[in-house]
Amino acid sequence: MGLNLDDKKAVVAEVSAEIACAQSIVVAEYRGLEVVGLTVLRANARKSGVYLRVLKNTLVRRAVAGTPFEGLSSKLVGPLIYGISKDPVAAAKLLNDFAKGNDKLVIKAGAMPNYVMDVAGVKALATMPSREELLSKLLGTMQAPITQFVRTLNEVPTKFVRGLAAVRDAKEAA
Repeated sequence: MGLNLDDKKAVVAEVSAEIACAQSIVVAEYRGLEVVGLTVLRANARKSGVYLRVLKNTLVRRAVAGTPFEGLSSKLVGPLIYGISKDPVAAAKLLNDFAKGNDKLVIKAGAMPNYVMDVAGVKALATMPSREELLSKLLGTMQAPITQFVRTLNEVPTKFVRGLAAVRDAKEAA
């Protein structure tokens, strides 16, 4: 059963709102994917913060018109599932990881603002660390010199105390 005009407008508005704050869109063909697999994929998408939805291609073309993702319109052919995320890596990582374990899901294309990616580009994006991982690595790098400095400062009194303990033990033994 098709959507009436008001429902279509609502879907376009919802997708446009998601695209307005998105950093990446990944498109995959889900032909032959069972309901159980799609349910697992949707649950993983919710955990990752990825907006995942099966949509009519014509509605998505309307939603991306006039946005930095407009170049993706030429790739929208066939039954597609759309992964839209605020984190540039999250949607690519989610769909790529799921496609590794399920051959029915085939990644078709992806887009970042003003840049359309092919399958190899999406897979390369999926291998990149997420924003949280990069921030934690940066924090660890920034803390390393401070931590080493504190260890160095702590080593002087520790050696002094060990030396006194060794002298005390030598006097007690004598």
